[in-house]
Amino acid sequence: MTTAYTSRRELLKQGGAAVAVLAFFDSPLFAWGREGERTIPFLDQPPEPALPISNLLDWQQLDSYNTSNDRFFAVGHFGVPEIDRRSWQLELGGRIDEPRSYTLEDLKTLPKKEVVFALECSGNSGFDWFQGGIGNARWGGVSLGDFLRSAGILDDAVEVVFYGADKGKTTFPYIGGLGDDMGAFEAEMPFARSMTLKEALDPANILCYEMNGAPLPAEHGSPLRLIAPRWYGIANVKWLTRIEVSDAHFLGPFMSQRYVTVREHELSDGSTEWRRELVGKSRLKSMTAKVTVKDGAYRIYGAAWGEPVARVEVRIDEGPWMEAAIDQGKEQEFGWKFWHLDWRSPSSGEHRITSRAVGTDGKVQPSMDDRIIAEKRTYWESNGQITREIRIP
Repeated sequence: MTTAYTSRRELLKQGGAAVAVLAFFDSPLFAWGREGERTIPFLDQPPEPALPISNLLDWQQLDSYNTSNDRFFAVGHFGVPEIDRRSWQLELGGRIDEPRSYTLEDLKTLPKKEVVFALECSGNSGFDWFQGGIGNARWGGVSLGDFLRSAGILDDAVEVVFYGADKGKTTFPYIGGLGDDMGAFEAEMPFARSMTLKEALDPANILCYEMNGAPLPAEHGSPLRLIAPRWYGIANVKWLTRIEVSDAHFLGPFMSQRYVTVREHELSDGSTEWRRELVGKSRLKSMTAKVTVKDGAYRIYGAAWGEPVARVEVRIDEGPWMEAAIDQGKEQEFGWKFWHLDWRSPSSGEHRITSRAVGTDGKVQPSMDDRIIAEKRTYWESNGQITREIRIP
Protein backbone atom coordinates (compact mmCIF):
# COMPACT_ATOMS: atom_id res chain seq x y z
CA MET A 1 0.00 0.00 0.00
CA THR A 2 1.34 3.43 -0.89
CA THR A 3 1.70 6.07 1.82
CA ALA A 4 -0.03 9.40 1.43
CA TYR A 5 3.22 11.10 0.49
CA THR A 6 4.68 8.62 -2.00
CA SER A 7 6.01 10.42 -5.07
CA ARG A 8 4.95 9.71 -8.63
CA ARG A 9 8.53 8.62 -9.33
CA GLU A 10 8.32 6.05 -6.52
CA LEU A 11 4.95 4.87 -7.83
CA LEU A 12 6.44 4.31 -11.25
CA LYS A 13 9.10 2.14 -9.65
CA GLN A 14 6.41 0.08 -7.95
CA GLY A 15 4.79 -0.80 -11.26
CA GLY A 16 1.56 -0.44 -13.18
CA ALA A 17 -0.80 -1.33 -10.33
CA ALA A 18 0.40 1.60 -8.21
CA VAL A 19 0.16 3.97 -11.17
CA ALA A 20 -3.40 2.76 -11.75
CA VAL A 21 -4.27 3.57 -8.13
CA LEU A 22 -2.92 7.09 -8.49
CA ALA A 23 -4.80 7.64 -11.74
CA PHE A 24 -7.96 6.25 -10.13
CA PHE A 25 -7.94 8.85 -7.37
CA ASP A 26 -7.29 11.66 -9.86
CA SER A 27 -10.07 10.54 -12.16
CA PRO A 28 -13.53 12.13 -12.11
CA LEU A 29 -14.81 8.57 -12.47
CA PHE A 30 -13.93 8.02 -8.81
CA ALA A 31 -17.23 9.29 -7.50
CA TRP A 32 -20.12 8.56 -5.29
CA GLY A 33 -23.12 7.31 -7.03
CA ARG A 34 -25.21 4.60 -8.59
CA GLU A 35 -26.02 4.94 -12.21
CA GLY A 36 -29.42 6.50 -12.68
CA GLU A 37 -29.87 7.74 -9.11
CA ARG A 38 -31.46 11.13 -8.42
CA THR A 39 -30.30 13.66 -5.81
CA ILE A 40 -32.94 15.00 -3.44
CA PRO A 41 -32.15 18.67 -2.63
CA PHE A 42 -31.62 19.69 0.98
CA LEU A 43 -34.09 22.10 2.54
CA ASP A 44 -31.29 24.02 4.30
CA GLN A 45 -29.08 25.08 1.40
CA PRO A 46 -26.60 27.76 2.60
CA PRO A 47 -27.18 31.37 1.48
CA GLU A 48 -24.77 33.28 -0.76
CA PRO A 49 -21.33 33.93 0.80
CA ALA A 50 -21.05 37.13 2.81
CA LEU A 51 -17.34 37.50 2.01
CA PRO A 52 -15.39 37.34 -1.28
CA ILE A 53 -14.48 33.65 -1.08
CA SER A 54 -14.39 31.85 -4.41
CA ASN A 55 -15.37 28.31 -5.36
CA LEU A 56 -17.03 27.19 -2.15
CA LEU A 57 -17.76 23.49 -2.47
CA ASP A 58 -21.32 22.59 -3.41
CA TRP A 59 -21.50 19.27 -1.59
CA GLN A 60 -24.36 17.96 -3.71
CA GLN A 61 -22.26 18.50 -6.86
CA LEU A 62 -19.15 16.73 -5.57
CA ASP A 63 -18.21 14.19 -8.24
CA SER A 64 -14.57 13.20 -7.70
CA TYR A 65 -12.18 12.28 -4.91
CA ASN A 66 -9.75 15.07 -5.75
CA THR A 67 -11.18 18.56 -6.21
CA SER A 68 -10.12 20.03 -9.55
CA ASN A 69 -7.94 23.14 -9.38
CA ASP A 70 -10.56 25.38 -10.97
CA ARG A 71 -13.19 24.28 -8.44
CA PHE A 72 -11.03 24.42 -5.30
CA PHE A 73 -12.03 27.12 -2.79
CA ALA A 74 -9.71 30.10 -2.36
CA VAL A 75 -9.37 32.58 0.50
CA GLY A 76 -6.92 35.49 0.60
CA HIS A 77 -6.31 38.17 3.19
CA PHE A 78 -4.42 40.75 1.13
CA GLY A 79 -5.38 39.70 -2.39
CA VAL A 80 -3.37 37.66 -4.88
CA PRO A 81 0.11 39.19 -5.26
CA GLU A 82 1.67 39.57 -8.71
CA ILE A 83 4.76 37.34 -8.86
CA ASP A 84 7.09 36.77 -11.80
CA ARG A 85 7.81 33.04 -11.62
CA ARG A 86 10.98 33.52 -13.70
CA SER A 87 12.63 35.92 -11.24
CA TRP A 88 11.05 34.59 -8.04
CA GLN A 89 13.35 33.20 -5.34
CA LEU A 90 12.83 31.65 -1.91
CA GLU A 91 15.13 32.93 0.82
CA LEU A 92 16.12 30.54 3.61
CA GLY A 93 17.87 32.16 6.56
CA GLY A 94 18.09 32.55 10.31
CA ARG A 95 19.58 29.97 12.63
CA ILE A 96 21.10 27.71 9.97
CA ASP A 97 24.64 27.02 8.73
CA GLU A 98 24.02 27.92 5.09
CA PRO A 99 21.59 30.79 4.36
CA ARG A 100 20.84 30.98 0.65
CA SER A 101 18.21 31.64 -2.01
CA TYR A 102 16.52 29.06 -4.23
CA THR A 103 14.89 29.41 -7.62
CA LEU A 104 11.94 27.26 -8.54
CA GLU A 105 14.21 25.20 -10.77
CA ASP A 106 16.59 24.66 -7.82
CA LEU A 107 13.72 23.21 -5.81
CA LYS A 108 12.62 20.98 -8.66
CA THR A 109 16.04 19.30 -8.71
CA LEU A 110 15.38 18.01 -5.17
CA PRO A 111 13.57 14.69 -4.55
CA LYS A 112 9.85 15.11 -5.16
CA LYS A 113 7.19 14.19 -2.64
CA GLU A 114 3.40 14.09 -3.03
CA VAL A 115 0.64 14.12 -0.44
CA VAL A 116 -3.13 13.83 -0.79
CA PHE A 117 -4.64 16.27 1.71
CA ALA A 118 -8.12 17.64 2.41
CA LEU A 119 -7.39 21.30 3.15
CA GLU A 120 -10.08 23.09 5.17
CA CYS A 121 -10.44 26.75 6.08
CA SER A 122 -10.48 27.14 9.87
CA GLY A 123 -13.67 29.22 9.59
CA ASN A 124 -15.55 26.56 7.64
CA SER A 125 -18.98 25.88 9.26
CA GLY A 126 -18.52 28.89 11.51
CA PHE A 127 -21.34 30.66 9.65
CA ASP A 128 -24.51 29.31 8.04
CA TRP A 129 -23.30 30.48 4.61
CA PHE A 130 -19.84 28.93 4.95
CA GLN A 131 -20.11 25.16 4.52
CA GLY A 132 -17.88 24.60 1.49
CA GLY A 133 -14.48 25.91 2.57
CA ILE A 134 -12.73 22.60 1.92
CA GLY A 135 -11.19 20.69 -0.96
CA ASN A 136 -9.10 17.57 -1.45
CA ALA A 137 -6.08 17.61 -3.76
CA ARG A 138 -2.81 15.88 -4.59
CA TRP A 139 -0.05 18.31 -3.72
CA GLY A 140 3.50 17.94 -5.07
CA GLY A 141 6.78 19.49 -4.00
CA VAL A 142 9.78 18.81 -1.77
CA SER A 143 9.99 17.63 1.82
CA LEU A 144 10.14 20.64 4.14
CA GLY A 145 12.01 18.66 6.79
CA ASP A 146 14.70 17.47 4.38
CA PHE A 147 14.99 20.99 2.96
CA LEU A 148 15.59 22.51 6.40
CA ARG A 149 17.98 19.81 7.59
CA SER A 150 20.11 20.20 4.47
CA ALA A 151 20.80 23.81 5.49
CA GLY A 152 22.22 22.75 8.88
CA ILE A 153 19.83 23.75 11.68
CA LEU A 154 21.66 25.32 14.64
CA ASP A 155 21.16 23.98 18.15
CA ASP A 156 19.38 27.09 19.47
CA ALA A 157 16.64 27.01 16.81
CA VAL A 158 13.12 26.70 18.24
CA GLU A 159 10.74 27.92 15.54
CA VAL A 160 10.31 28.26 11.76
CA VAL A 161 8.55 31.33 10.31
CA PHE A 162 6.97 31.30 6.83
CA TYR A 163 6.53 34.61 5.00
CA GLY A 164 4.25 35.18 2.00
CA ALA A 165 4.47 37.77 -0.75
CA ASP A 166 1.00 39.12 0.10
CA LYS A 167 1.10 42.24 2.25
CA GLY A 168 -1.42 44.46 3.99
CA LYS A 169 -1.88 47.03 6.73
CA THR A 170 -2.19 45.75 10.28
CA THR A 171 -3.08 47.70 13.42
CA PHE A 172 -1.00 47.01 16.51
CA PRO A 173 -3.08 47.98 19.58
CA TYR A 174 -2.33 48.08 23.30
CA ILE A 175 1.32 49.06 22.92
CA GLY A 176 2.70 49.38 26.44
CA GLY A 177 -0.52 48.02 27.94
CA LEU A 178 -1.54 51.44 29.27
CA GLY A 179 -4.89 51.78 27.54
CA ASP A 180 -7.02 50.73 24.65
CA ASP A 181 -5.48 53.18 22.19
CA MET A 182 -2.24 54.12 23.93
CA GLY A 183 0.56 53.84 21.42
CA ALA A 184 -1.45 51.93 18.79
CA PHE A 185 -0.11 52.25 15.25
CA GLU A 186 -0.64 50.83 11.78
CA ALA A 187 2.01 49.23 9.59
CA GLU A 188 2.22 47.20 6.41
CA MET A 189 3.32 43.63 6.97
CA PRO A 190 3.57 40.45 4.91
CA PHE A 191 1.34 37.54 5.80
CA ALA A 192 3.34 35.22 8.05
CA ARG A 193 2.80 32.20 10.30
CA SER A 194 5.15 30.00 12.29
CA MET A 195 5.50 26.46 13.64
CA THR A 196 7.77 25.03 16.26
CA LEU A 197 10.84 23.36 14.80
CA LYS A 198 9.45 19.94 15.73
CA GLU A 199 6.17 20.69 13.93
CA ALA A 200 7.97 21.99 10.85
CA LEU A 201 10.07 18.82 10.61
CA ASP A 202 6.94 16.64 10.38
CA PRO A 203 7.60 14.28 7.42
CA ALA A 204 4.17 15.10 5.94
CA ASN A 205 4.96 18.79 5.32
CA ILE A 206 6.04 19.88 1.84
CA LEU A 207 7.07 23.01 0.00
CA CYS A 208 4.48 22.69 -2.74
CA TYR A 209 4.76 23.78 -6.38
CA GLU A 210 2.18 21.42 -7.95
CA MET A 211 -1.54 20.87 -7.43
CA ASN A 212 -3.16 17.79 -8.92
CA GLY A 213 -0.16 17.33 -11.22
CA ALA A 214 -0.28 20.88 -12.64
CA PRO A 215 1.73 24.00 -11.71
CA LEU A 216 0.29 25.63 -8.61
CA PRO A 217 -2.36 28.18 -9.69
CA ALA A 218 -1.87 31.83 -8.73
CA GLU A 219 -4.84 31.92 -6.33
CA HIS A 220 -3.51 28.84 -4.54
CA GLY A 221 -0.04 30.20 -3.82
CA SER A 222 2.04 30.05 -7.01
CA PRO A 223 4.91 29.58 -7.36
CA LEU A 224 5.39 27.99 -3.91
CA ARG A 225 3.32 27.42 -0.79
CA LEU A 226 3.48 25.43 2.39
CA ILE A 227 1.31 22.34 2.61
CA ALA A 228 1.02 21.11 6.20
CA PRO A 229 -1.46 18.20 6.19
CA ARG A 230 -2.26 18.18 9.91
CA TRP A 231 -3.19 21.88 9.98
CA TYR A 232 -6.06 24.18 9.03
CA GLY A 233 -5.67 26.22 5.86
CA ILE A 234 -4.44 29.35 7.67
CA ALA A 235 -1.16 27.60 8.50
CA ASN A 236 -0.59 26.55 4.87
CA VAL A 237 1.11 29.81 3.91
CA LYS A 238 0.79 30.76 0.22
CA TRP A 239 3.12 32.72 -2.08
CA LEU A 240 6.20 31.87 -0.03
CA THR A 241 9.15 34.22 -0.37
CA ARG A 242 11.09 33.65 2.84
CA ILE A 243 11.58 30.99 5.49
CA GLU A 244 13.37 31.96 8.69
CA VAL A 245 14.61 29.50 11.30
CA SER A 246 14.41 31.42 14.56
CA ASP A 247 15.71 31.17 18.12
CA ALA A 248 12.66 33.11 19.40
CA HIS A 249 8.90 32.63 19.26
CA PHE A 250 7.06 34.54 16.54
CA LEU A 251 3.92 36.55 17.37
CA GLY A 252 2.67 37.93 14.09
CA PRO A 253 -0.86 39.39 13.89
CA PHE A 254 -2.26 36.23 12.25
CA MET A 255 -1.24 34.30 15.34
CA SER A 256 -1.53 36.77 18.23
CA GLN A 257 -4.48 38.97 17.19
CA ARG A 258 -6.36 37.12 14.46
CA TYR A 259 -7.11 33.42 14.11
CA VAL A 260 -7.38 32.77 17.82
CA THR A 261 -10.16 30.77 19.45
CA VAL A 262 -11.72 32.02 22.68
CA ARG A 263 -13.40 29.43 24.87
CA GLU A 264 -14.05 28.66 28.52
CA HIS A 265 -12.12 25.81 30.13
CA GLU A 266 -13.15 23.89 33.23
CA LEU A 267 -10.41 23.49 35.84
CA SER A 268 -9.84 20.56 38.17
CA ASP A 269 -11.52 22.35 41.10
CA GLY A 270 -14.72 22.90 39.10
CA SER A 271 -14.06 26.56 38.37
CA THR A 272 -13.60 27.89 34.84
CA GLU A 273 -11.34 30.32 33.05
CA TRP A 274 -11.36 31.93 29.62
CA ARG A 275 -8.46 31.32 27.26
CA ARG A 276 -7.31 32.59 23.86
CA GLU A 277 -5.71 29.78 21.89
CA LEU A 278 -4.01 29.70 18.51
CA VAL A 279 -5.97 28.21 15.62
CA GLY A 280 -3.67 25.47 14.46
CA LYS A 281 -4.19 21.80 13.76
CA SER A 282 -7.28 20.39 12.06
CA ARG A 283 -10.05 18.84 14.12
CA LEU A 284 -12.12 15.72 13.50
CA LYS A 285 -15.14 16.46 11.33
CA SER A 286 -17.73 15.00 8.95
CA MET A 287 -20.43 16.28 6.63
CA THR A 288 -23.52 14.82 5.00
CA ALA A 289 -23.10 15.68 1.33
CA LYS A 290 -26.23 14.44 -0.42
CA VAL A 291 -29.15 12.03 -0.37
CA THR A 292 -30.12 10.10 -3.50
CA VAL A 293 -32.81 7.70 -4.58
CA LYS A 294 -32.84 5.00 -7.24
CA ASP A 295 -35.80 2.68 -7.79
CA GLY A 296 -37.11 3.58 -4.33
CA ALA A 297 -33.77 2.85 -2.61
CA TYR A 298 -32.39 5.83 -0.70
CA ARG A 299 -28.72 6.41 0.11
CA ILE A 300 -26.94 9.05 2.23
CA TYR A 301 -23.43 10.14 1.17
CA GLY A 302 -20.83 12.14 3.07
CA ALA A 303 -17.18 12.78 3.86
CA ALA A 304 -14.99 12.83 6.98
CA TRP A 305 -11.57 14.39 7.54
CA GLY A 306 -9.34 16.40 9.92
CA GLU A 307 -7.84 13.60 12.01
CA PRO A 308 -7.39 9.85 11.43
CA VAL A 309 -10.93 8.46 10.99
CA ALA A 310 -11.89 5.03 12.34
CA ARG A 311 -15.57 5.14 11.44
CA VAL A 312 -18.51 7.43 10.70
CA GLU A 313 -21.94 7.20 12.31
CA VAL A 314 -25.21 8.65 11.07
CA ARG A 315 -28.41 9.46 12.94
CA ILE A 316 -31.76 10.16 11.30
CA ASP A 317 -34.07 12.36 13.34
CA GLU A 318 -33.81 11.13 16.94
CA GLY A 319 -33.04 7.53 16.01
CA PRO A 320 -29.99 5.46 16.97
CA TRP A 321 -26.51 6.08 15.58
CA MET A 322 -25.82 3.77 12.63
CA GLU A 323 -22.37 2.99 11.24
CA ALA A 324 -21.80 4.07 7.66
CA ALA A 325 -19.63 2.26 5.11
CA ILE A 326 -16.36 4.07 4.36
CA ASP A 327 -15.64 3.96 0.64
CA GLN A 328 -12.34 3.68 -1.22
CA GLY A 329 -9.67 6.21 -0.37
CA LYS A 330 -9.03 5.05 3.20
CA GLU A 331 -5.34 4.51 2.48
CA GLN A 332 -4.85 8.22 1.75
CA GLU A 333 -3.70 9.25 5.22
CA PHE A 334 -4.56 12.95 5.01
CA GLY A 335 -7.28 12.85 2.36
CA TRP A 336 -10.93 12.95 3.20
CA LYS A 337 -12.85 9.70 3.58
CA PHE A 338 -16.02 9.16 1.57
CA TRP A 339 -18.82 7.24 3.29
CA HIS A 340 -22.39 6.18 2.59
CA LEU A 341 -25.36 4.69 4.40
CA ASP A 342 -28.33 2.96 2.79
CA TRP A 343 -31.52 4.50 4.19
CA ARG A 344 -34.13 1.80 4.17
CA SER A 345 -37.80 2.70 3.74
CA PRO A 346 -37.80 6.33 4.94
CA SER A 347 -41.21 7.73 5.79
CA SER A 348 -42.62 10.63 3.83
CA GLY A 349 -42.07 14.09 5.26
CA GLU A 350 -39.19 16.15 6.65
CA HIS A 351 -36.17 14.50 8.26
CA ARG A 352 -32.95 15.60 9.94
CA ILE A 353 -29.70 13.80 9.14
CA THR A 354 -26.67 14.16 11.44
CA SER A 355 -23.24 12.59 11.03
CA ARG A 356 -20.31 12.24 13.40
CA ALA A 357 -16.79 10.97 12.82
CA VAL A 358 -14.97 8.78 15.34
CA GLY A 359 -11.19 8.95 15.37
CA THR A 360 -8.74 6.10 15.60
CA ASP A 361 -7.95 7.36 19.12
CA GLY A 362 -11.62 7.00 20.14
CA LYS A 363 -12.30 10.72 20.01
CA VAL A 364 -15.84 11.56 18.81
CA GLN A 365 -16.76 14.61 16.77
CA PRO A 366 -18.59 16.83 19.30
CA SER A 367 -22.26 17.73 19.15
CA MET A 368 -23.29 21.35 18.77
CA ASP A 369 -24.28 21.51 22.45
CA ASP A 370 -20.98 20.04 23.62
CA ARG A 371 -19.17 22.55 25.82
CA ILE A 372 -16.16 22.79 23.49
CA ILE A 373 -18.47 24.07 20.72
CA ALA A 374 -21.37 25.71 22.57
CA GLU A 375 -19.17 27.87 24.81
CA LYS A 376 -16.75 28.94 22.08
CA ARG A 377 -16.88 32.68 21.44
CA THR A 378 -15.27 32.71 18.00
CA TYR A 379 -16.27 31.03 14.76
CA TRP A 380 -12.91 29.32 14.13
CA GLU A 381 -12.48 25.56 14.56
CA SER A 382 -16.20 24.84 14.30
CA ASN A 383 -16.13 21.06 14.05
CA GLY A 384 -19.46 20.30 15.72
CA GLN A 385 -21.84 17.72 14.28
CA ILE A 386 -23.69 19.17 11.29
CA THR A 387 -27.38 18.40 10.70
CA ARG A 388 -28.97 18.59 7.25
CA GLU A 389 -32.68 18.80 6.57
CA ILE A 390 -34.50 16.99 3.76
CA ARG A 391 -38.04 16.15 2.65
CA ILE A 392 -38.93 12.68 1.41
CA PRO A 393 -41.95 12.80 -0.94
